[in-house]
Amino acid sequence: MTGTSDKILVGTVALVTGASSGIGAATAAALAAQGASVALAARRKDRLDALAADIRTQGADVVVIESDVTDEDQATDAVERTVAELGRLDTLVNNAGVMLLGPVVDAPLSEWQRMVELNVMGLLYCAHAALPHLLRAAEDGPRRVADMVNVSSVAGRVARAGRGVYNLTKHGVGAFSESLRQEVTTRHVRVSLVEPGATATELAGHNRAEVLEVMRGQFTNIELMQAEDIADAVTYIVTRPRHVAVNEMLIRPTEQE
Repeated sequence: MTGTSDKILVGTVALVTGASSGIGAATAAALAAQGASVALAARRKDRLDALAADIRTQGADVVVIESDVTDEDQATDAVERTVAELGRLDTLVNNAGVMLLGPVVDAPLSEWQRMVELNVMGLLYCAHAALPHLLRAAEDGPRRVADMVNVSSVAGRVARAGRGVYNLTKHGVGAFSESLRQEVTTRHVRVSLVEPGATATELAGHNRAEVLEVMRGQFTNIELMQAEDIADAVTYIVTRPRHVAVNEMLIRPTEQE
């Protein structure tokens, strides 16, 4: 049996956005299994409540925060509530995001706006609010290091037709992450970028029917990754020793070209 002493993140606190399903939910559970107290932020409170109940069976402290991080005040409040209720903030996982694909020509502008608001502005709001706490945690925390993990995508590396604005948002996340990393890394706040390939989550389900039809044909013969695979990668990143920073991790299904 694994004891408390074997859990690397004991005494730390993590905030995970987009925690109501998929990669966010799996990551929150994985960090709690390593001893972290976790704050779960998303819009679907019923999902968060169910996840929190499961995590509490591990003996972890959990805070549920119903939040839409595209709203600056709500994003800031999610961070402040985490610190107020759990005492500190050592790890921020910016996972909340949306993928709305399709040609640029005649695309609904509302889809572009939604991606920019969530994938870019939501991440920025959370990062801005969290940084003072992460810097403080790196100075006086149990591990003397803090982490911001920004979940991007393969789409942040390679631009493809039919993914223009999604590509734009994820390339932006990569650029922001690297610039911020250079600013704070000597202060032992690690900024890491995780870029998943095809993963079996709810992410694709928000697309229009005609886009979904095209997507179904793309990965028919590929064994997709699971949310737990990405959660395992995030956990690996944040459990490295203080002197080791994983700046970027690209993860794809073995069969994905």
